[in-house]
Amino acid sequence: MKIMESDFSKHIIKSVQKDLGNIYFFNRIAVVEFNEGVHVDINNSEEIFDELHTFFGTSEPFGVIANRTNSYSVKVLDAELFRKKARNLCGYGVVSYNLAGKMNAETENMFCLSDDICFNSIPDALNSVYHKVKNCSSFSLN
Repeated sequence: MKIMESDFSKHIIKSVQKDLGNIYFFNRIAVVEFNEGVHVDINNSEEIFDELHTFFGTSEPFGVIANRTNSYSVKVLDAELFRKKARNLCGYGVVSYNLAGKMNAETENMFCLSDDICFNSIPDALNSVYHKVKNCSSFSLN
């Protein structure tokens, strides 16, 4: 289910359409819906990171959910580089709707420094990622 078709659409603060897909910003969370057939890697994702930095800054803890409504690929070997570009990212999740999406999310999970990232629904992902972000910000030394 696309985020715009969910009950959460009324809580979207800002939405941005980019070449790779759409980004929907909420309080402390961004939901990304990549376009069908794109390949996401460190070289073509700069515009996504620019939008995340513009909205959340470089110190406010935030989370990202990939709502896998389309089929796309991610270069998982770039995971370390993605983390370096978003040092204040505290939570990540992938919502999958079919077996292929779940298998891709499980592969991504092997490269993440986090608990299980695969979710079956947007509410489950939002709840889990929001709590990770909230816990992360409660440990701030500033």
